[in-house]
Amino acid sequence: MSGQPPPAPAAPTLAALRRSRAQRMAANRRRVTLVGAAASVAWAVVAWRSGPHPGLHGVPLLIALAACCFVAAMLGLARLGSLFFPFPGAAPRAYVPVLVLLALGSGTLMLLQPSGPGFVGPFLLVAIAGRLFARRVSAVVLGTCLGFFGFLASTQHAGWRGPTGGVGMVALVAVYVSALFARRFLVQEEQEERLLAELEESRDAELRAAALAERQRLAREMHDVLAHSLSGLVVQLEGTRLLASAAPGDDRLPAAIDRAHRLARSGLDEARQAIGMLRGDELPGPGRLADLAGKFEADTGVPCPFTEAGTPRELAPAVRLALFRVTQEGLTNVRKHSRPDRVQVRLAYLPEAVTLIIQDFGAGRARGGGEAGAAPTAGYGLTGMRERAGLLGGSLDASPTRDGFRVLLRVPA
Repeated sequence: MSGQPPPAPAAPTLAALRRSRAQRMAANRRRVTLVGAAASVAWAVVAWRSGPHPGLHGVPLLIALAACCFVAAMLGLARLGSLFFPFPGAAPRAYVPVLVLLALGSGTLMLLQPSGPGFVGPFLLVAIAGRLFARRVSAVVLGTCLGFFGFLASTQHAGWRGPTGGVGMVALVAVYVSALFARRFLVQEEQEERLLAELEESRDAELRAAALAERQRLAREMHDVLAHSLSGLVVQLEGTRLLASAAPGDDRLPAAIDRAHRLARSGLDEARQAIGMLRGDELPGPGRLADLAGKFEADTGVPCPFTEAGTPRELAPAVRLALFRVTQEGLTNVRKHSRPDRVQVRLAYLPEAVTLIIQDFGAGRARGGGEAGAAPTAGYGLTGMRERAGLLGGSLDASPTRDGFRVLLRVPA
């Protein structure tokens, strides 16, 4: 209740992280593009020098077309920003045409040019599929490539006879497992980023909630102080005005004006106290309830005894302030809305709670035409009292009785 402002928001960690990652990825994409172009040229040279050589007729023409498909696929991968592993944030759909082109080119080359570099294609396929697609899809890609390797080995295809085919399959599985591990790291990184984003959102929400709670608290404090003081002053000045109009020379006028002056001074003192409380000064509490009842009785002429039951004990600052403000607001409502024969303020210390009752008895017709026992007109007073009780885990009941009106506050203590 010291009125201190909420802590300043922390540095925008998530924004800095994303900015750093974007810069790193942009630099890596430039490097990958250059490496991809160089690798495509080197692969084309090896394919051209391998036998049978590409040509313009028959099988050599097919080899040339397959090589062109392979080079186009590698350039496409470089353009997408990846040769072996896709970067974070890659769209799987964008890779599908390139991977299909890569599979066609590499498969044709492995069949028609056994000594050529077409075998690189399946390794690229399983690496990218394992990193980019769901496990079921990537497993299908791996199974297809293993089946193709097995087909080449079973047909005694040149380059895949003997242990070479088995080594190729083991290497293919190893690349696939590495891709799965890389995918796991990527997923963990994305989850960490989401958690960090949620953390920053929750921190911002807490700051907004703290600011809103502080504004509501200030509104309650100002309402309770001003409503209590100004309403009493208005009532006293209205009575003085009526008395002056009816009997200008009445001896009661100086006393009425003096009471109005005391109310104005009391309101100014309370406003200063409220400002002091917002700065962290000591909060009023149950010790001042008897003074509130006494001032009410002195200003209105209505008996207002204060009684206390149970063993007094130290209360939390928020509970102390709630007891004082609810008593203040309750007596203000009595002053504004009814003409009771008497008012009673009762404070009771229970084992696990404290209760406060402000009740008027024998109310006559209310000022402003209201009936006896009617609830106060809608405003911020009752709302503020209920907010105070709710924030403390308590309750507030304001309801008419058979011969008046009662406000009952109960808060844990």
